[in-house]
Amino acid sequence: MLDHVFTDAIGALREALEKAFLERHAFEEGFKADILLGDLSWETSYGLPGEGSPPRVQADLTLDWPTWAQTSYRSWYIGEPMDEGPRIDIEIVVRIQRLRASPDPGVILAVLPRHSPAIGLQQLERSGPTVATTFDDDISNPEYAIEVSYVGSYELDDETLADGNTLDDHFGDMGGWITHMLVQLGDITLEFLPPSE
Repeated sequence: MLDHVFTDAIGALREALEKAFLERHAFEEGFKADILLGDLSWETSYGLPGEGSPPRVQADLTLDWPTWAQTSYRSWYIGEPMDEGPRIDIEIVVRIQRLRASPDPGVILAVLPRHSPAIGLQQLERSGPTVATTFDDDISNPEYAIEVSYVGSYELDDETLADGNTLDDHFGDMGGWITHMLVQLGDITLEFLPPSE
């Protein structure tokens, strides 16, 4: 296995989500490299167990490792001074989908906190909601969805770079926090379309 702080962070987050008994949607997962810029990204989706396909509520997670972070990490690794420590950009999108009617964004935001638990010294910050409408070919039976993003960065200090086990501590609360949000969203009284067969 590749020994790299970015893959260690992916492993720590995945472990936190699985300890919280969330169900991974393996076909949604991907590890991508931007050939022109050199940035790396990991994307995955998790939902509550037994939700069907697609699930009523889910969390889409993205970790980004920009090229400049790799340069900074390499400098630390070979003992050169760093101008700025590397960081991992994080986005978590919580989504309610398969809705029969357009949801009230105020009701959704009322159950979602403004910030995530601390990830190291940082927190993710909530953005405004996005409501989507999807139509079939004959423009009948619209399906609605609403999503809210949490974005921020996780800055890696010398201690974390030297000991990857620190990542487990820093990402440990994320699984329970995401599970709690999905349960809260799933408990809102909304009318859903049936899952795909």
